Amino acid sequence: MRILYGVQATGNGHITRARVMQPALAAAGIEVDYLFSGRAEEAYFDMQPFAEYQTRKGFTLQSCAGKIQPWQTLKTLDLIEFWRDVRALDLSTYDYVLTDFEPISAWAARRQKVPCIGLAHQYALVHPIPGTEKAFWLAPAIRNFAPANILLGIHWQSFECGVLPPMIPALPTQPYTAQNFILVYLPFEALTEVCTWLAQCPEQRFRVYTSQSPIDAVENVEVRSLCRETFPQDLARCQGVICNTGFGLCSEAILLGKKLLTRPLSGQIEQESNAAVLEKMGRAQILHQFDLDSLRAWLRTENWPAAVYPRVADEVVAWLKAGAQESAESLAQRLWQATHLPVQV
Repeated sequence: MRILYGVQATGNGHITRARVMQPALAAAGIEVDYLFSGRAEEAYFDMQPFAEYQTRKGFTLQSCAGKIQPWQTLKTLDLIEFWRDVRALDLSTYDYVLTDFEPISAWAARRQKVPCIGLAHQYALVHPIPGTEKAFWLAPAIRNFAPANILLGIHWQSFECGVLPPMIPALPTQPYTAQNFILVYLPFEALTEVCTWLAQCPEQRFRVYTSQSPIDAVENVEVRSLCRETFPQDLARCQGVICNTGFGLCSEAILLGKKLLTRPLSGQIEQESNAAVLEKMGRAQILHQFDLDSLRAWLRTENWPAAVYPRVADEVVAWLKAGAQESAESLAQRLWQATHLPVQV
């Protein structure tokens, strides 16, 4: 079996999911080629697991100071190049296309009538999920942005609609000791503003990760460049997580039982919906402004017990290798039966 795996690279969560799928696909003996789009070629890092991967321009959301910039996003769209890439992508040697909300591979599959399976958090939002009630346009937009024959959405709850549990990277294998710092990753925010806000709590240590140019430490605030080796270790050791409301990092925090203070990217319906779901679950405090009272109140809260998720990637790969005959609803039901989300103690 040979698959083209298209990955939307605008956020690290999509690439992280591909990193979880890659060893499962390899262990099953499935030949996979990877195509990434949505970020500048020089912005990819630690891509060794994907061998001779391809990149395309694709589409990228533009943001500034924690808000989507619609006009800037439209200005960067290049539909001519997009359709050129779709037409040039030859899928004649592939049995399936697997798309993590990547539009070039998905549209090429539709055009060439190659079976396409959509595996992404975004596909959960075609269902009536909290926070999407007024976005009547959302489901058709998702179905048409990266169309697929079978949609495997991923979320923190089943919503009884064929949505799978999260795919989580393996936990650090080395024992770790909890340390008295808060992990902070707010890539859509101005780094200086974040550090100034955190410095107002001098009694608490913060470790801020950034893909921006790091700045000097400010009293209790340490700033580190994003690194795939140290970030998971610090995530395991920290007392809590402050982050935007992307699906991937929030999922890892839930798995580890970390308390969450999360700020949805304004104007990004996916993150706003994620915030609504987390708030309804009681799993996070939602932050809309960088105010000191909210930060201090959250710091006084306790962590949650760790969640238990099944090996979702292995099950999806086995399902795929068997010809994707089992319904998405049946696959999801099996996986949720092996999931445990404990209540707070």
